[in-house]
Amino acid sequence: MKIGIVGLPNVGKSTMFNSITNAGAECANYPFCTIEPNVGVVAVPDERLDKLTEMYHPQKTTPAVIEFVDIAGLVKGASKGEGLGNKFLSHIREVDSIVEVVRCFEDPNIVHVDGSIDPIRDIETINLELVFADMETVDKRLDRAKKNLKGDKKYQAEIDVLEKVKKVLEEGKPARVLDLTEDEKELIKEAFLLTMKPILYIANVSENDLENPDENEYVKKVRDYAKIENAEVIPLCVKLEEELSVLDKEDKKEMLKELGLSESGLDKVIKASYKLLGLMSFLTAGEPEVRAWTIKIGTKAPQAAGKIHSDIERGFIRAEVVSFDDLIKCGSMVQAREKGLVRSEGKDYIMQDGDIVLFRFNV
Repeated sequence: MKIGIVGLPNVGKSTMFNSITNAGAECANYPFCTIEPNVGVVAVPDERLDKLTEMYHPQKTTPAVIEFVDIAGLVKGASKGEGLGNKFLSHIREVDSIVEVVRCFEDPNIVHVDGSIDPIRDIETINLELVFADMETVDKRLDRAKKNLKGDKKYQAEIDVLEKVKKVLEEGKPARVLDLTEDEKELIKEAFLLTMKPILYIANVSENDLENPDENEYVKKVRDYAKIENAEVIPLCVKLEEELSVLDKEDKKEMLKELGLSESGLDKVIKASYKLLGLMSFLTAGEPEVRAWTIKIGTKAPQAAGKIHSDIERGFIRAEVVSFDDLIKCGSMVQAREKGLVRSEGKDYIMQDGDIVLFRFNV
């Protein structure tokens, strides 16, 4: 699962990517310093793993991971091939969701590509380019579906959904604002519409605004805009996050404490991105390894078992499950069993976030 980090040039996009991944993407005060997308795989912060590690003292602890892609800065006209437009759009097509960084601070030393700070204009610049690209896609698919309709009436349902999408796009809005049914989404799935991808907005504020970011007028505007798309907004100071990212665990904790923060902004971004993709973690715990496994929300037990090994899915008998909270309250798996909190679940069991599981199988 990939998440693309996008933004206009010089909004703090690549600095944020560096901070998340420590991958060292080049940062400079001019457009297009990131020409090829940089990719970084990062651990999803999960305090539950720390507690299980204390309990089991395993040989190793393995967190869930998520992939971030730093995508080259965009300018107006990308959908017509301006700047790095074609590359930008092709890289967006390859990711599953989008994190958009918008600048919400003034600094005369950092050039803005449009000459002034206006996060809504920045958001609309990117959204419109994606809207224009999607309109082209929708028009082509509509033409094809209408031709096919003459020989097969089943194409009417696809035409109806495409017309609905086209209307929203013509208003300059992304397709994700539509409240489509699962069947409707399935009908246009193969169109791979860019504006259907879920989005998270990062409001890049100054350190002075961190304590009360919602008093920042720019942040307020971004929140109001995001409501239309049911999108989340996370305010953070990218410059500060970069400083935090190079500290060791204890120094980072100390600095966050001094700032009055319980966790870094980037930890919030990684967790929110994980949820944005509709992902969650189940856990396995023992002396060899404590590990978080990534699955889609709604996954059934045998398919979750398949994440560990295909043989376990094939020979699935049952899953022995205890919730993380119950295990911690009991203090050990033995105590949890004695209290009847370890459940035996079958093939139809839908996994819950934080389930600690032992799969029984036979092949």
